[in-house]
Amino acid sequence: MEQYEPDRLSPARVAAMRRSFTSGRAALTRRSLLRASAGGALAVGGLGTLSACGIPAAGKTEGGVSSEDRSKEEKEVSFSNWTEYMDVDDSGNRHPTLDAFTERTGIKVKYTEDINDNNEFFGKIQPQLAAGQETGRDIIVVTDWLAARLIRLGWVQKLDPSNLPHAYANLSPQFRSPDWDPGRAYSYPWQGISTVIAYNKKALDGVEVRTVSDLLDKPELKGRVGFLTEMRDSIGMVLLDMGKDPGDFSDDDYDAAIDRLQKGVDRGQIRRFTGNDYTADISKGDFAACLAWAGDVVQLKADNPDVDFLIPDSGYITSSDNMLVPNKARHKTNAERLMDYYYEPGPAARLAAYINYVCPVEGVKDELAKIDEDAANNPLIIPDQAMQAQSRAFRSLSAKEETAYEEKFAKLTGA
Repeated sequence: MEQYEPDRLSPARVAAMRRSFTSGRAALTRRSLLRASAGGALAVGGLGTLSACGIPAAGKTEGGVSSEDRSKEEKEVSFSNWTEYMDVDDSGNRHPTLDAFTERTGIKVKYTEDINDNNEFFGKIQPQLAAGQETGRDIIVVTDWLAARLIRLGWVQKLDPSNLPHAYANLSPQFRSPDWDPGRAYSYPWQGISTVIAYNKKALDGVEVRTVSDLLDKPELKGRVGFLTEMRDSIGMVLLDMGKDPGDFSDDDYDAAIDRLQKGVDRGQIRRFTGNDYTADISKGDFAACLAWAGDVVQLKADNPDVDFLIPDSGYITSSDNMLVPNKARHKTNAERLMDYYYEPGPAARLAAYINYVCPVEGVKDELAKIDEDAANNPLIIPDQAMQAQSRAFRSLSAKEETAYEEKFAKLTGA
């Protein structure tokens, strides 16, 4: 277990946090751009037949600190999530899948949208966790790099596989074994986030774009290309384009990727680095092409027939927001039952139809087609096997690496 010491953040890392909170992935309101396509009443069936292929057993790593589990006596669970990251009914006041879970199990869900930014949320829960106290939450949802930190610190509990049969069986292969949680001993994905290339067909005017190198090198695109302010996404996509593995790269590889982007900046090829405000640029044609998050592209394509996306042959970066049970949680078993519930095809389909992010649940396509056939056939929501095979994750970073890498990236972007 890693001992926690308060971070002494460099100016570059502080700038990176501000970027993430004001314009980066953390600024996504989850539903601000995406349509609510699921409607009507929700009917959720019973337990389905489990898939024959399970998830490998978790490794024997040190678990977090448990508390007396009051799940039997207290039929409740406290769930902290990001804003607009859950299905709602037409009134906007109720969450159909959560209501169906309560009706089936008798477990009441205290659902709170109190996560707006990973670093801000870490600041909320750090004092209690560091002091060995409960946070008042049974499930939290955080992005993969923060999940990795919480696991390293020993501040989250190892999950009980017996309470997670659907999750073990139905987790999509591309999310099964991240380097920060091999075998998913402590976490399960809530949703996936894919980084792709978006383009405006009218703005391209016949210029062929297939790769990140095309964005950086084609003179016809000078001043009309965008990259992301999220370091892992932009650098990860460049590493892939260079034939490097974002899950296993060296300092020299990172520096080469920085140099590659710096040349694009110096030549004026890159118009600017953006958060999800690229949506306006690509829709208007100010960007001919840019790196983009798949959740945005779903709605952009629906609203503007000139906008489309592509997956480079070199692959694409996928990250995830993940459910974890913090130390001293009062209702661990109830939390695990709720986590497992969202790996049943029915609830998973309802959630995917509403939020349009990458569904981490294998075998949900048929259920989703009953609700929204377009969503079921959209590879940005339900990646096929070929697309899953192209998915790559950015490896975990040490605190020293993160500081050094963010400093270099901040210099590049002018942050």
